[in-house]
Amino acid sequence: MTKKFIYSIVMMAFTFMSCSANNASNPASGQNTDDNMTKVELKTTMGDIVVELYNETPQHRDNFIKLVEAGYYDGVLFHRVIKDFMIQTGDGNSKTAGPEVPLGDGDPGYTIEAEFVYPKYFHKRGALAAARTADQVNPERRSSGSQFYIVTGKIYSSDELNMMSQRLENMQKQDIFRRLVAENGDKIKELQQNQDNDGLQALQNELIQKTEAEAAEKPFKMTDEQINAYTSVGGTPHLDGQYTVFGEVIKGMDVVDKIQCTPTGKADRPTTDVKIIKARILK
Repeated sequence: MTKKFIYSIVMMAFTFMSCSANNASNPASGQNTDDNMTKVELKTTMGDIVVELYNETPQHRDNFIKLVEAGYYDGVLFHRVIKDFMIQTGDGNSKTAGPEVPLGDGDPGYTIEAEFVYPKYFHKRGALAAARTADQVNPERRSSGSQFYIVTGKIYSSDELNMMSQRLENMQKQDIFRRLVAENGDKIKELQQNQDNDGLQALQNELIQKTEAEAAEKPFKMTDEQINAYTSVGGTPHLDGQYTVFGEVIKGMDVVDKIQCTPTGKADRPTTDVKIIKARILK
């Protein structure tokens, strides 16, 4: 990321803080199975899928198990399907939804704290990850209480991955800078109220330096495992570090592929309902 790009982010971030202050003042794929990991079978109308839940994401694991045992997923639709990207399900409202009913907002009424175990777990083909609302309304990137997706993705060339890595590095710096801006919100508000432009400029420069220093301590770089996966079996690398990956498919990727190829209509919903008939824990 160039300094010019960071300055652009700075200006947007400071503008955002200004608006916020004003508003406030005016009310794969199955190759690494582990007997110690919980396995769940998803019996669907197009075949059976078995997923393995990672122990390093205990909140997501335990919540998924709870919902499976309660029968929450029995009868839910795959309400969003995008070929070469992912298949998504877990909206409790989809069980009784008619053909034209908008879906995607149903959940148990709670969210789950993000559990990023990156780069160990990433968005390779077959990854099981939690859906969530956008950063604008969910800066902590908390996961939906029930909705999840399975990655299908695409295969990338080395050149494409290099470009992707640069973009992800830029996103990392954006995230750092936005966090620093939020942490200095009261100070920014005070400087704005005092119309201290020199002070704002000095703080802006300070936050840029801190952003660069923090990013340098943990530079973004894809691991050999990621590069190998994305250039061989594929995935969705642009989602890495943004959504919690809490498991993977160990059986039934052929079923996932059938689902991703089903015709879709409005809002990427399959024109013929595809559902989870029954979800169960495999003992």
